[in-house]
Amino acid sequence: MTTTIEKRVLVDVPVKTAYNQWTQFEDFPHFMGGVESVRQLSDDRLHWVAEIAGMKRSWDARIVEQLPDRKIAWEATEGARNAGSVLFEDAGNGQTAIQLVLEYDPEGLLENAADKLHLIENQAEADLKRFKEFIEDEGYETGAWRGTIQGGSVTSGVGGDTLGSETTASDAAGQKPDRIGRPFDQTNELADFEGDSDETAASDTQSAAEREAESKPSPAPGIIPPVPPTGGSLGQH
Repeated sequence: MTTTIEKRVLVDVPVKTAYNQWTQFEDFPHFMGGVESVRQLSDDRLHWVAEIAGMKRSWDARIVEQLPDRKIAWEATEGARNAGSVLFEDAGNGQTAIQLVLEYDPEGLLENAADKLHLIENQAEADLKRFKEFIEDEGYETGAWRGTIQGGSVTSGVGGDTLGSETTASDAAGQKPDRIGRPFDQTNELADFEGDSDETAASDTQSAAEREAESKPSPAPGIIPPVPPTGGSLGQH
């Protein structure tokens, strides 16, 4: 007999932030009790290791639907029924309503006992509360995947498995991202893209004598500068 659990929580972050964090499946052990590890095998395949009702279990799961900022749904690809989904809804004022739905068939005496005692339901509620604390304490997501999975088709988002054009954790922390592809320059970032600043390019075409002459102050208008002797001692012609 399949058991269905539904739980809701309101988190104080925008829906995009909450959704982005949930796509980071390998971070689940940080807030899901009993989950030892989640390994991402591909865009739509996961390997879980968890302790359920005192027993260690491992299984593979497939993401059957993933719609950015709206829904993620998955199901086990082996063993007893184990499926779930999480829905995201913009609650306004920078808040997100999250609804978690779990469906499973209890296996064995211990899991049936845990089911009757509502231990798994209580665990799901506690996991949502820990997720709320986790994302609100951070204030930003640790990563994101903005692709879409629907009808067995996977469409990667910008940047593949990373944030791509989305805000990164370092951006949110106030760190400036590295400039890629721009030449190094010490002229207050006024660099040309041939590799030199305008000032440097001009000096490269001058001789040492010409650069030395340019460095000396120009005489006042109407005054002829002294001409150094061409030979002999000073005063001799």
